[in-house]
Amino acid sequence: MDTEQRQIGIGVIGCGGFGLFALQQFAQIPGVRLVGIAGTHREAARAAARRFVLPDLLEVDALLAMPGLDLVYIATPPFLHHPQAMQALEAGKHVLVEKPTALRPAQADEMLAAARQRGLLMATNLMQRYNPLFGVITELLRRKPLGELLHGSVENYACDEGLPAEHWFWDREKSGGIFVEHAVHFFDLFAGWLGPGKVEAAQVCLRPGTAIEDQVQATVRFGQSVLVNFYHGFTQPTRMDRQELRLVFERGDVTLDELVPVRATIRALVDEADTRTLCELFPDARLNVTAWYGGRDRACFGRHKMLDVYQMIEMRYGGGDPKMHRYGDLVRSLLGDQIAWLADRGHPRRITEQNGRDALAVACEADALAHRG
Repeated sequence: MDTEQRQIGIGVIGCGGFGLFALQQFAQIPGVRLVGIAGTHREAARAAARRFVLPDLLEVDALLAMPGLDLVYIATPPFLHHPQAMQALEAGKHVLVEKPTALRPAQADEMLAAARQRGLLMATNLMQRYNPLFGVITELLRRKPLGELLHGSVENYACDEGLPAEHWFWDREKSGGIFVEHAVHFFDLFAGWLGPGKVEAAQVCLRPGTAIEDQVQATVRFGQSVLVNFYHGFTQPTRMDRQELRLVFERGDVTLDELVPVRATIRALVDEADTRTLCELFPDARLNVTAWYGGRDRACFGRHKMLDVYQMIEMRYGGGDPKMHRYGDLVRSLLGDQIAWLADRGHPRRITEQNGRDALAVACEADALAHRG
């Protein structure tokens, strides 16, 4: 298919609330045309069909046979990702699947092998790497104005207000559990910053009096010495849904707020050069001086190293965009990146086929360890 000569026709299998949100983002990308919806009978899907003036909801076979269909976006529950992606790939269609890629790495391997054999796209919607703050943190780790990274944490207090007890989310056979269904985003995010990680510990909690697993946590080691703690709990009313991601360095820390971060807080002990670097990395941030040091007070010690610092600062960066607006930006960026690769296979993508598979492998490793014994 010559993507520079004609539009790319996209069909969706499964279309709940997020599916409609994603389709509204996809429709804004030049060269994209929505052609049909299949695999669901939910009212949200009917609303999406009305929104885009699409045909009546189709069966999957009928969607895959539609003329002009090039790429299938799969937004069904995770247990359907593997069979539906394989069906689409065998029909010669490119595939973009919601996270997780599948329920097990072996399934993901089969999907990737089918795509490679046919020269097709097989990517997972891990859109966090498209956040501008991802690139800023990447540069922070490279330039080291706060010294070496020592520790990281994700504290994700998610809502369960729209997840009744009978919802597929709580059924491990359908969702894979919280590590697989949800935490893959964050395993991939840290792998993008630090490289592959190894699960060192993992736990899971049952909601009292039920078989519902509503809290999980894991510790993953990146490299030799950076431990990152991941906590995900689906326990909150929607209005209390919140997240904090923190990176702790030798001379400060950075906190990113929200599931899709739009702002950062930087607390640091710095010299003049480090202050200049931080201002370059976080342009237009508000900088406040917490303490100033002169003369002999500039000398201090940490990790058996002598430091020369002249101030302690706090910087606040970003926060102008609502998080849902940023979310839309990331979804558009991800699909635009994949389409650019379809036009030029030499295009370096930020998310490739391997990312979804690798994040799933870490999630399954954490889930298995949490349930051992």
